[in-house]
Amino acid sequence: MWRGLGLALALCFLSWGGTESQGKSSFCEQPPGWSIKDQDPMLNSYGSVTVVALLQAKNYICFHETLEERRLEGLKLEKEGYSNISYIVVNHQGIASQLKYVYLKSKVSEHIPVYQQEENQTDVWTLLNGNKDDFLIYDRCGLLVYHLGLPYSFLTFPYVEEAIKTVYCENKCGNCSLKSMATAKFIHGII
Repeated sequence: MWRGLGLALALCFLSWGGTESQGKSSFCEQPPGWSIKDQDPMLNSYGSVTVVALLQAKNYICFHETLEERRLEGLKLEKEGYSNISYIVVNHQGIASQLKYVYLKSKVSEHIPVYQQEENQTDVWTLLNGNKDDFLIYDRCGLLVYHLGLPYSFLTFPYVEEAIKTVYCENKCGNCSLKSMATAKFIHGII
């Protein structure tokens, strides 16, 4: 009972984007334009709930456990009937993270793209006002609904999963025609 109450209270406090620790909030706004090596991951995910994870391939020991949990996160949601969710991982721009990019990519499901920023490009993390282990969750129309940072982004807590489910089923940023159609299909068991 207390766990459920704690989760409900936390989601209420985070319901307006969860960005209070991140500085300027861009709740219900399109993200700033960003691309990596001439690819626009947000454009490619338009029409699906999109989860952008800002991860840093740096620490081998803790990192392995964290990524295993992240991989199970997506599989668990699919098993519960949530489909059409895009996951995007953006590795840190630093040289230490670049050197461990292959390791990061090997620890993430092959169905989740892992992007490596180039040194000379504008830092995506900075553009998104993000930090290590942040999760940014966008609705089907590409509007930011949640920006969860530590400690809310620890996957041992239910906040990220519940935020994804909320974005999937509710219209936090107003009516999105893409969202309404997909939610109706989900409710009627078509998806």
